[in-house]
Amino acid sequence: IDLATFETVGEIDIGGASPRGIGVTADGKLLVVATREKGDLAVVDLQTRKLVRRIPIGKNPEFVRVRGDQAFVSFEPASAGGPPPKPGSKEAVELKQKRADDKEEPARIAIVDLKAGTKVGEITGGMETEGIEFSADGSRIIVTNEDDNNLTVHDIASGKLLKTIDTKPYGVRPRGIKMAPDGKSYVATIEFGNRMVLLDAEFNLVKVVATGDTPYGVAFGRDGKRLYVALARGKTLQVFDGASLAFVTEYPIGDRCWHFSFTPDDKHILLACGRSNEVVVLDAASGKIVKRIADKQMPWGIVTYPKAFGSLDAP
Repeated sequence: IDLATFETVGEIDIGGASPRGIGVTADGKLLVVATREKGDLAVVDLQTRKLVRRIPIGKNPEFVRVRGDQAFVSFEPASAGGPPPKPGSKEAVELKQKRADDKEEPARIAIVDLKAGTKVGEITGGMETEGIEFSADGSRIIVTNEDDNNLTVHDIASGKLLKTIDTKPYGVRPRGIKMAPDGKSYVATIEFGNRMVLLDAEFNLVKVVATGDTPYGVAFGRDGKRLYVALARGKTLQVFDGASLAFVTEYPIGDRCWHFSFTPDDKHILLACGRSNEVVVLDAASGKIVKRIADKQMPWGIVTYPKAFGSLDAP
């Protein structure tokens, strides 16, 4: 998508394979995409828009974060395909029992060296690991574990589990997680709790805040004064005070807008709205819709180059 016109100017063929998580390198040379069906990371040269490499990851890779020359990719050896069943349902109880009986493996976060084109390490997460964020000093990773209903903090170098934060008292299915620009706090969304939780710099839970219906992607603005939360079923982008998390306003968007990104100049917000099959463009200052790019088929994630603040990336 051309950010000057908000027109679609091309498509990139990654060989089918159900693309999901997406990220771009800091130099803008490579696009990396998790592909569910092939269980790998597709690497694209953005100058030629051609697929240049496939890097094996594991079963059902989903979330991608790119940091420096490394990509961190969640994948699920025990995945049954599709989203987890409704919490408390018969299917959910049966799945939990099956996983216990079969001693199924939890999700992992693959560490990929993009220059070498190989997976160089793994960190063990929980069941259905979803969101990924890093500590301010870059030494730790914090992930949301959707089916375990917790957040876990790990040392990146050793993979050691450092801390577990139980989120089940506030609802189920933790989804997005983002660090504030000053590195002093983190916010995670609880999809089926209609809440978000605030953690301090040492990952202590300090506040729980109500949101609208099914909060998903989350991101701070560049200056940290505002926090933005995409409501998948609520069909709005909610805005909160970045310090107090007090509700400020909300903007109508599309249906199941899971992830979003500011433009590099911070003037617009682009939202990938899966069930309305569009990318919605908002004026960041007013919240008004300036364009609906309605030629997409169930868009899930969106990033920009130069890198911008959003639910899947950060400069």
